[in-house]
Amino acid sequence: MCGRFVSTRSPQDLASVFDVTRWDPDWAVDPSWNVAPTDDVWSVLERVERETGEITRQLRPLRWGLVPSWAKSLNTGAKMINARAETVAQKPAYRRAFAKRRCLLPADGFYEWQNVAATKTAKARKQPYFISPEDGQVMALAGLYEFWRDPAVEEDGAAGAWWATCTIITTEAADAAGRVHPRMPLAVAPADWSAWLDPAHQDAGELRALLATPAAGHLGARAVSTAVNNVRNNGPHLLAEPTDDTGNA
Repeated sequence: MCGRFVSTRSPQDLASVFDVTRWDPDWAVDPSWNVAPTDDVWSVLERVERETGEITRQLRPLRWGLVPSWAKSLNTGAKMINARAETVAQKPAYRRAFAKRRCLLPADGFYEWQNVAATKTAKARKQPYFISPEDGQVMALAGLYEFWRDPAVEEDGAAGAWWATCTIITTEAADAAGRVHPRMPLAVAPADWSAWLDPAHQDAGELRALLATPAAGHLGARAVSTAVNNVRNNGPHLLAEPTDDTGNA
């Protein structure tokens, strides 16, 4: 799975990298070294403009944890942060989004945890690893998004009535990630961004073929401080290498 990741690039940088044509400067997502479920994250997606019918590539925040349109509660999203590539086109919660509402979720890298057996001097624990492209380039994680209307809000267009949420597509892990955890997020190569984001592209087989190992498999994995285990902790210090056998920096 992918339960935490790092996303620190500015919206200006992301707009340039992903050739974004529209984003609202009033939208804000803070840089984060510990993105957790239900946090707002930057996404890249394409939408049809109602006024002109033109398709524009947008940079916009989404809440991590997809809430299907038929869900009764926003809390549903906390359990739907990942969608398995093997079943994403068939599962009722994801199939409509997979057909029409695909996005890219920019990331510097992601965390996974490995079980460490107890020793004479330390208890059994889970050691976090930071997995990222060896060349330091941004990762374009494959995602889906949905819009959900809060049924508790009156049908009067009140602010906050609508929520935009997302999930990350995952698969069996390989290479560096596979040595740490059996699942990992998928990505989309730059040459395939347009095909993945195009809302008119709905061939499930062709879409699945666009999904790839992040950084074409050129990933590095290194142990980091167990401070990342607490979602309240944030900052570049989370990427520090542990200095003792308990995983602490």
